Amino acid sequence: MTAPAVVDWPTHFLHYLRVERQLSPHTLNNYRRDLMRLQQVLSEHQLPDWQQLDEAALRYAIGQLHADGLSGRSLQRLLSATRAFYRFLAREGWMSRNPALAIQAPRAPRRLPQTLDTEQVSALLEIPGDEPLDIRDRAMMELIYSSGLRVSEVAGVDLRDLDLADAAITVLGKGQKTRRLPLGRLAVKAIRDWLPVRNTLARPDETALFVGQRGRRLSTRAIEQRLQQRGAEQGTQGRVYPHRLRHSFASHLLESSGDLRAVQELLGHANISTTQIYTHLDFQHLMDVYEQAHPRARQKQDD
Repeated sequence: MTAPAVVDWPTHFLHYLRVERQLSPHTLNNYRRDLMRLQQVLSEHQLPDWQQLDEAALRYAIGQLHADGLSGRSLQRLLSATRAFYRFLAREGWMSRNPALAIQAPRAPRRLPQTLDTEQVSALLEIPGDEPLDIRDRAMMELIYSSGLRVSEVAGVDLRDLDLADAAITVLGKGQKTRRLPLGRLAVKAIRDWLPVRNTLARPDETALFVGQRGRRLSTRAIEQRLQQRGAEQGTQGRVYPHRLRHSFASHLLESSGDLRAVQELLGHANISTTQIYTHLDFQHLMDVYEQAHPRARQKQDD
């Protein structure tokens, strides 16, 4: 195979990711955006192109992007995309070196996930009204909080995934891995209330648990918009989004049980280090209680 012009290398790489790796459109857009961003800074600063790019020039480009305000997390992703790009070039025999291998992005500060306390969650889930969308949104939000689902998992739930008799649900998570999760009593009730309403809205061939007014499966974006709207209507502090309910589920469960392994399994985390961030939340909660309750936790204001 004759190597294409250097300017076409990213196009061939994205084609490979789409056809052979079968990556999602969202992931492909991330790769495309990162490579275009790097290509732009290389051009603006008259740095070598893809073929001539070396470690020193790439370090300079990363430094410029960081100075322009790109976060450590975004730079980590950009470098990961660049490494994958050069691995592809090596596989095709167009390049033999990978200038990104030894470069590390500036460390991103670890942000604690935003959560709601139990009272805030209770207030949020008390959605008034008996309109079809009120019933659906109650069921949807109860399910997310009851089982700690990702928004993609909520959107992907089909009727066949429910086992209300055993208060359980099966979801398809990251890496196409399925897991069976318990359903809380209130989530079961909310879903039972929704099912007859759903049957009046859903198209005959629609298998999704949650549908819109046109009878088709709700998209992840539609679910995010509904939660944001409900949060605003209920007067919840801060923006409400699916992952905030998932974070709250994990934090409350760990706070009550202390069982990190169980929380890991419920969340579907491949690595327990991902779950351990909730131990920081738990400690933060303990510190708040300590500072408010311990007589010597704080100096008096007039000392």
